[in-house]
Amino acid sequence: MQGEDPFDQGAGSILRQPKAVWATAGASVVAFMGIGLVDPILPSIAKGLEATPSQVSLLFTSYFLITAVAMLVTGFVSSRIGGRKTLLAGLALVVVFAALSGTSSSVGELVGFRAGWGLGNALFVSTALAVIVGAAAGGSSAAILLYESALGLGMACGPLVGALLGDASWRYPFFGTAALMAIGFICITAFLKEQPRPARKTSLLDPIKALGHGGLASVATSAFFYNYSFFTILAFTPFVLNMTPYKSGAVFFAWGLLLAVFSVLVAPRLQERFGSLKVLGASLVLLAVDLLVLGYGDHTTAIVCTIVSGAFIGMTNTVYTELALGVSDAPRPVASAGYNFVRWFAAAAAPYLAPKIEEWSDIHIPFVVAAVTAVAGAVVVWVRRAALTHEAEELEPRHATEDSVAVFAD
Repeated sequence: MQGEDPFDQGAGSILRQPKAVWATAGASVVAFMGIGLVDPILPSIAKGLEATPSQVSLLFTSYFLITAVAMLVTGFVSSRIGGRKTLLAGLALVVVFAALSGTSSSVGELVGFRAGWGLGNALFVSTALAVIVGAAAGGSSAAILLYESALGLGMACGPLVGALLGDASWRYPFFGTAALMAIGFICITAFLKEQPRPARKTSLLDPIKALGHGGLASVATSAFFYNYSFFTILAFTPFVLNMTPYKSGAVFFAWGLLLAVFSVLVAPRLQERFGSLKVLGASLVLLAVDLLVLGYGDHTTAIVCTIVSGAFIGMTNTVYTELALGVSDAPRPVASAGYNFVRWFAAAAAPYLAPKIEEWSDIHIPFVVAAVTAVAGAVVVWVRRAALTHEAEELEPRHATEDSVAVFAD
């Protein structure tokens, strides 16, 4: 993206895009909001449905378990029915299951509806970037920046919207998401034309076969450990903070802002100066330290550490993305699907295991376990550095942003 100003008011400006691009980007914001939407209302849901923290945390487990498995399906589907139909199918599923989530009378029902929501979100988000780039005016630079902005805005605003609507009732954020996604469905139906289908159809086994490459398997394994740490913070910390939805939403809004800023702006600059593997290793170790302080500090310290963790998570996400897409010769969508298939299983496991570990021990130990998994991720990268160094250091800066968005989307 060097040499281009995406904010220039010419034809390639981020501000001068077709309605189809704006419709898809707007729906993407809401889709990313869905990841952290339930964060500030987890205690409220537990109280309203008379459920334990470990039961309520299954909202994340079911969501990400289905998301992980769906990684094998999204490419298969979109390469056969096209991007527009895949987007609409994903949006329709989110609308239905988000609305049903708001009607739940038990935690079991809510967990099941979140699983359906996860499938819809996987279909939509994994296809949105390709659609935006294909429909954007003036090349990919402005389109990618627009998508990055949607990603960061969604991750930051999800907890805030959840808090604002959830303060009245824990059901309202689910109804609100369904309404916003329904608007997105109407806009995409009206403004987005069908995109060209890929020349080659993707099979269900292609992502699994891609993991036969040692470098890609190593990155996926390291990211698996890291994701356990990541989602211990996202799904378990709200119970530890035990704040009102407004206050919890503000904490995770600040967390999301740091995640977005460090992912998009800070990480690439640090990589240019120190190299990708050093940045990744340092971020993982610092995240481990942050988790230990969070677990053993007082309430104010826990709030600060939760917010600060967004910086380390943002940098780590960016570097993992580049490694996953640059370490093997598999096509990027296929490598991304295989990588995400592995790492999202940890996102499914951590929300359930963290409160269970607390029940078996005390409130500190879940953070100790998460710190250990962060260090384990760093160890895997260090042991496999010979296989990863060339790819990590040779990636061009212009690839960093594009790949980061692509893999997070998948």
